[in-house]
Amino acid sequence: MVTFSNYNFCRLVRESKDFSLPSTTCLRVVSRSKSTRDRRSRFPHEHSNLKNMEQISYPDFEKIEMVVGTILEVEDFPEAKKPAYKLTIDFGPFGIKKSSAQITTLYTKQDLIGKQIVGVINFSSKQIGPFTSECLTTGFADEDGNVVLTQPERKVPNGSKIF
Repeated sequence: MVTFSNYNFCRLVRESKDFSLPSTTCLRVVSRSKSTRDRRSRFPHEHSNLKNMEQISYPDFEKIEMVVGTILEVEDFPEAKKPAYKLTIDFGPFGIKKSSAQITTLYTKQDLIGKQIVGVINFSSKQIGPFTSECLTTGFADEDGNVVLTQPERKVPNGSKIF
């Protein structure tokens, strides 16, 4: 089972037009407030109630293009409200896309070059100040609320889809 607590991911699932609720699922979606970063939002597994958990079907999950990409370039993003980097990511057959990521606490720009990450590439673009984010870079909150990037355990071809 995979748990996601990203606001945009939850919004995509809620806005899905073809939404069914089967008794089984391979994905757990935990919605959280954009403005609060309390322990519940960072560690939803400690507070979740399985009976109240919203479930999606596997075909709904398949609509989400979560693929591996390699970070090519990293730039500071001083215009962002919270410290962030502007990333340029190669998603293989899906092309090169840009993303903003609040990962400055745990990662230096040099650490990120060449690193493979998991991104959602079929969200609509999001304007973040003067920057347009074309994909969502995924990660998990650590105990202090810092973002730890979602990465494959081993090198895989760019564009490989998560399943």
